Amino acid sequence: MVLILTALAWAAFHGWQLPNTLRYRPCQGRAWRSTFPTASRKDIRDFLSVLVSAFALRESEKLHIRPDDEVLGIYRAVNPTRSEPSARELDMLAKALRDKYGVKLDEVWHEGLTLGALFQRVQQARGKPVAR
Repeated sequence: MVLILTALAWAAFHGWQLPNTLRYRPCQGRAWRSTFPTASRKDIRDFLSVLVSAFALRESEKLHIRPDDEVLGIYRAVNPTRSEPSARELDMLAKALRDKYGVKLDEVWHEGLTLGALFQRVQQARGKPVAR
């Protein structure tokens, strides 16, 4: 019983966080602000919160993600043993984008889709200016 509890505690502490390559990046807020100078910090943080929630990452790690990161790249970094994305994470992301922003992921999806391109689509759907 103690081994099971220890394993669960270890998984909870180590398992639900960004992989090392992303976790140890410095804050990428400046990259988001320079890529989207007309977007508010709140809009950027809200968008990144949707992403980390869909991929079951820590809220505190959202600003380690850059606008040029690909959606599939984040997925593969979080799930290095899976070659193809599971429907669960992408479905959660699609549902969250549809519910919060009215953006249908399947309409903008392509394999190289970056978070910046997705954020740009979100901003357009909200009627906000997008200067890139």
